[in-house]
Amino acid sequence: MKAYDVGAVAAAAVSAGNDRPAMAMVHDHDDGRLVVFRLAPGQQVATHTSGSSVFMTVVSGSGFVSGGDGERAVGPGEFLAIAPREPHGMRAAEGELVIAAVITPRPGSR
Repeated sequence: MKAYDVGAVAAAAVSAGNDRPAMAMVHDHDDGRLVVFRLAPGQQVATHTSGSSVFMTVVSGSGFVSGGDGERAVGPGEFLAIAPREPHGMRAAEGELVIAAVITPRPGSR
């Protein structure tokens, strides 16, 4: 078993650019991938699709997650399930938003 401190992982997450959310690949295996996103106020992950199922939990903060049924406000403790090929994205509101996502199977592994 591997255990991860999601707060520490989020704090250490790195952004690809000043205007892009920070992201940390926590665990990567053919069966699934665990990713932590840290979005500063106003940042977003643009709507996209994946051939995998995506399960997100809001660790801290508030913001919005979009799915096939539109966009909804989210807060700490919420868990969301995104079906394969369902368009989805996320954006922070006025504060920082931390989301942990499990993507299964890992994209491109099957």
